[in-house]
Order: sequence, then C-alpha cells, then structure tokens
Amino acid sequence: MVVINCGAIPEALLESELFGHEKGAFTGAYKKRIGRFEMANGGTVFLDEIGEMSPALQIKLLRVLQEQQFERVGATKTLHVDLRFIAATNKNLTTAINTEKFREDLYYRLNVIPIKVPSLKQRRSDIPLLIDFFLKKFQKGKREKITGFSQSAMDAILAYEWPGNVRELENVIKRLTILSDGPVVSFDDLPENIQDVSGSLHPEKEVIIDNDLNLNEAVQDYEKRIILEALEKANWVKSKAAKLLNINRTTLVAKIKKQNIETDDAISA
Repeated sequence: MVVINCGAIPEALLESELFGHEKGAFTGAYKKRIGRFEMANGGTVFLDEIGEMSPALQIKLLRVLQEQQFERVGATKTLHVDLRFIAATNKNLTTAINTEKFREDLYYRLNVIPIKVPSLKQRRSDIPLLIDFFLKKFQKGKREKITGFSQSAMDAILAYEWPGNVRELENVIKRLTILSDGPVVSFDDLPENIQDVSGSLHPEKEVIIDNDLNLNEAVQDYEKRIILEALEKANWVKSKAAKLLNINRTTLVAKIKKQNIETDDAISA
C-alpha cells in the first residue's frame, strides 16, 4: 500500500508525486521520476486528506479511477495500472461540492463503500485501550513509568469531549509521560482544558487507582454509573434510557446484563 497525504504536499508538486514525470518536463526535473500510482501498481493507494486536492488535479484523478490509466507529467505514453483506492478526509465533502471545491462526479466515484469513523467521544470505551497503547509507545526504554490514574483523573478523561479525537489524546498522553510527577496520574496533572469541563469532578475526593485496578475496570465503573443515571432519569424505562445514551435498546440491555445492574423495577419497554 502506498500512502500520500494530499494536504501535506504543495499543489505544484502533488501532480508529479502522483503521476511521476519525465526528464525535462519542468524546471528542476533533472531525471525521470516514477509516481505513487506507478509504485502501487497491483496494490492499494491511500489518499489521505483528499478534500485538500485542487479541482484541476481532481479531474486527472477521476480518469485514473475510471480508466486505470494515466501519463507521467511531460510524457505521451499512456501507462495502465491495476489499483485499489482508499480515500480519507476530515472535511464534509457534500458541503465542498456545494461550494464547488470538490467535484461531484469524483465524490460519487470514490463513495463506493463509505466507512464513517465515529468520533472518540462516541466510542469512549476505546479510550483506556488507546491510553495503554500510547503509554507503551512513549514510555519505551524509560525507567520511571506511569502505572495508573487516580479515579478523578480517569473520570475527567472519560468525560472530556475530545474534539481533536485520537490525535489529541495521543498528545495528552505524551505530555503526561513527560510532565507527570509520579507513577499515578492525578487530576492536577491533566491539561487545564480537560479539568475545566469536569466541573462535577472533585480532585479532593480522589480515590487512587492501585496496581490491582486496571484501566478497563475504571471505564466499566464509569459506564455503570452513566447507565444507572440514565435509567433513573428515564424512570427505568429501558427504551427511553437508550435514547438518552444514544445507543440501541438491545445494546443497553446487554450492558445492563454485563454490569449486573439490578433492574427489578425497570420497565421492559
């Protein structure tokens, strides 16, 4: 698989990166260069941040998608390739189409099997797993390591909305591995923006997570408290509680069973 970030390469160079060029095709083209499409022949091209691609280059990309053929910059010979394309963007392409910043025909040509990645706040159960992954990544080779999080620190992390998604979480964990004073991360170690949105959390009432309680147990405890709160607000009507939590009723029922929540008074509707 060949990966190219369409937003990280200047527009003037992106065409050459994708299609390649012949010697003398433009100033500075001292020798022939094979492009990413040619490199990936028989495999996959991942076009990251495709929403940043210029409309002029979008037209040429459309031809590659439709015909599986192209010419290097400055060449007349047509090259045939066998490629699979995967594209990603953080932009709303339908809005970009309306403002004529993205071609509609290219959008529908790419949109064969759409995969929408939920934001981090929509999959909070992934946060402990990601924290564990980033801790291992940033603490490799270090003598002093973070071994856990205080209860209030973990509650704050799970309550935060994470507008920057996984990259923001990665940066926070990297910061903690550098600046944290002890092996257990406290509420005060967290960035101020995470502390500020956690007004209901009180660091003075922290319960320290020791080595016997791992991150998965912490998030399960947090999940149980949220489910109980939703059930109470919904008068223990499961369908209403599921709507409050923005999940399917069947998912809620499975979580209630997993968490061993007493639901004798719950209404099955």
